[in-house]
Amino acid sequence: MGTRILLVEDDEALFRGIQFTLQQEGFEPWGARTLEEAREAFRSRPFELILLDVQLPDGNGFEWCAEIRRSSDVPIIFLTASDQEIDIVRGLDLGGDDYITKPFRVREFLSRVHAVLRRRRPAIGKEGRMEIAGSLVHYPGEMRVEKEGRDLALSLTEYRLLALFLAHPRAVLSRDQIIRHVWPDGAEILDDNTVAVNIRRLREKIEDDPQVPRLITTIRGAGYRWNG
Repeated sequence: MGTRILLVEDDEALFRGIQFTLQQEGFEPWGARTLEEAREAFRSRPFELILLDVQLPDGNGFEWCAEIRRSSDVPIIFLTASDQEIDIVRGLDLGGDDYITKPFRVREFLSRVHAVLRRRRPAIGKEGRMEIAGSLVHYPGEMRVEKEGRDLALSLTEYRLLALFLAHPRAVLSRDQIIRHVWPDGAEILDDNTVAVNIRRLREKIEDDPQVPRLITTIRGAGYRWNG
């Protein structure tokens, strides 16, 4: 069985083209033309990736992404005709892992799909358990974090952000350093607010009191520091 991908796209011709491309690449695409169909498919079976159109007949893909991120870290790639910077930043801020504008070239599309899946899958030889701070436990080989024995639903962006801090304990990381590491393919379109939004979301999941953060502190004028 190939990698199961949920393709949410209401344009019939484009849907069939993407579906064929994914099948030829060895993936197992499942289709949905509306958000209602997408929600039903997502509830009924696990997926390793969601390809999500933004404008759908019964709603907005951005809103569903935000809904998913409240309980799941499944990778999400937005597919949209809009190449406006504000839309791209919004999609990434909401927890999207990539943003592909239509029309796109097939090889580039597949390359970016593979890149997101590759970042998501465990790295060979890095299995193990690592207590990182208080009740937080990190499983690098599984790209998974627990708090008080419960899995945290970190998005891929949030996990990469945490992994960056863990790799540089006590070091002050500037916003530019964080952007270059966490969003290497989109550094030119991101701003300081993108970093702040994702830091806030990560704090909400790992800090005992997000309003008084202990693990990730803000060093004004310099950046952020991991204190775990």
